[in-house]
Amino acid sequence: MIKKKKYQLLLLGLLFDGIGMLSLLIPGIGEFADLIWAPIAGWLMTRMYKGNPGKIAGFIAFIEEIVPGLDVIPSFTLMWLYTYVFKVDKTITIEES
Repeated sequence: MIKKKKYQLLLLGLLFDGIGMLSLLIPGIGEFADLIWAPIAGWLMTRMYKGNPGKIAGFIAFIEEIVPGLDVIPSFTLMWLYTYVFKVDKTITIEES
C-alpha cells in the first residue's frame, strides 16, 4: 500500500512538473498561465506532502512557478526525491536482546 502511494506521488509530481513547463511552449500567454498555475502548484504540493516539509515545498513551488524562467525546475519531482530517496529516517529502532 505504501509503495503504491509512493509511486502515485511520483506520477502526479511528473504530471504537475509537466504542466508547469507547458508555459514555456506558449510565449506571452505562458507567463499569464503561470499566474494561475503558481498558487495551484503551491497548494497541490502542500496536499501531497504533509507537515513543515510540505509547507516549505509548497512555498518553493509557488516561487518557482511565479518567477519567469524558473519553470524548468521540477519541484514536485525534487520533493519526491527528497522524501523517498535522500531523506534520512531519524527514527531509532531498539532491538530486544
